[in-house]
Amino acid sequence: MTLHAQSHDDAPNVLRLRRLGIDTYQEPVIYMAADCPVCRSEGWEAQARIAVTLPERSIIATLNVITGALLAPDEASLSESAWVALGARDGDRVVLSHPKPLVSLSDVRAKLYGRELDQASFERVIGDIATGRYSAIELTAFVAACAGGRLSLQETIALTRAMIGVGDRLAWPAPVVADKHSVGGLPGNRTTMIVVPIIAASGLVMPKTSSRGITSPAGTADAMETLAPVALDLPAMQRVVDREGGCIVWGGAVRLSPADDVIIRIERPLDIDSEGQLVASVLSKKAAAGATHVVIDVPIGPSAKIRTPESAESLGAVLTVVGQAVGLTLDVVHGDGAQPIGRGIGPALEARDVLSVLRGEAGAPADLRERALVLSGRLLELAGAVTSGQGHAAAASVLDDGRAWRKFQAICEAQGGMHEPPRARYTHTLVARSGGTLIDIDNRRLARVAKLAGAPKSAAAGLELHVRLGDTLEPDSPLITVHAQSPGELQYSLSYAGENLDLFRIENSGSLRPIP
Repeated sequence: MTLHAQSHDDAPNVLRLRRLGIDTYQEPVIYMAADCPVCRSEGWEAQARIAVTLPERSIIATLNVITGALLAPDEASLSESAWVALGARDGDRVVLSHPKPLVSLSDVRAKLYGRELDQASFERVIGDIATGRYSAIELTAFVAACAGGRLSLQETIALTRAMIGVGDRLAWPAPVVADKHSVGGLPGNRTTMIVVPIIAASGLVMPKTSSRGITSPAGTADAMETLAPVALDLPAMQRVVDREGGCIVWGGAVRLSPADDVIIRIERPLDIDSEGQLVASVLSKKAAAGATHVVIDVPIGPSAKIRTPESAESLGAVLTVVGQAVGLTLDVVHGDGAQPIGRGIGPALEARDVLSVLRGEAGAPADLRERALVLSGRLLELAGAVTSGQGHAAAASVLDDGRAWRKFQAICEAQGGMHEPPRARYTHTLVARSGGTLIDIDNRRLARVAKLAGAPKSAAAGLELHVRLGDTLEPDSPLITVHAQSPGELQYSLSYAGENLDLFRIENSGSLRPIP
């Protein structure tokens, strides 16, 4: 944010910066010595919020106090995210001060006590979140206040509009700008990387901004990053779309609905993704990205994020109304969420599935191909590129004749160059301990196995699924192969799988051979 403060020469609370290279993910943290005179004079203790200022920029960071000799009394350091946000350099002298009172926190408290918030309230809260004024504790309070169905329809609209308003907005010369999103909760399901080249090769504009995994072993941005750069800024994204008609980039790098990325940082460890916040998250980014026509994929299954047709209908109705309120034309598509889509779970493994479908390989996952064609077809129809009922056939033609594969390669090259996804150093296959018909797969715990193996942070980590519902298995039939980059992560994942033998249910028996 722009600074209007006293000069460095006159400021009493000045410390010299020293870079320690501490990664706190996205949380801005300032480190100061316990005997720092500024810390003592201001009465700051650990977890205090401090305004950190250079001549042209200012951020607010959470104080961590160092009791050893790592920092001198006249030095301070910043976490890497704070260092980048401030644009700091080693030796810079920063002014430290108390931040202005966080007025919008009263709105959060009101929501915690059950009061319905209006547009102005959400604009205050989201504005402060986007500028980094909320600590992790305060963000957690906001996430909790909005979770569990606590947002009304009007509040969801207000939250969506507020999230759109604090970031950049893209505008495209095309009258129709296509987009697609999956509500998630289903491992694999990496259809976006197939849909985008089909749509772009069909002559429509599709500037796709995607997220990283929140509570899943991979987001589209994670999988795409194993093939091409995704952290493109706005000018670079626009160049790719101008050249190829589409892109697949990480939304966090282009500052579309930036408050959402901050909120996601809290939702991830809490494993919370409430309906109202989900709708606001999805639609704020679609509107900010300049989309006009959006297909929303809603998988339904007993261990998916959306578990019943009734819940899917409810979510679809909210998405449609909120979408109309922010100027979007939506088509909500329900799909089977009883089991993962594709075979790979984890960034590189999911990318390999995508490549096999785009290349038309004989062993490509048929379910991933079909799901991508359904969504592409519905999007082509929604955008008016084909007549009703002709979308699936049109999408299949683009995929089968190689146009989609050529377009995907061109998009990767335009984003910075295409490469093959990495492979894990360590693998282990788990097998059925008895024969019978596979009748159930627990998507959530299967995703947990992949995450404990290191996904999505370790791009090559995750698992391969060797079975589908309805398969008849023999004893010792392979079920999954776990992939990890270290022996410790592999064992960590296998231990969890060994304690959860009902990840798969084969008739009425357990399914995994106990792990030694």
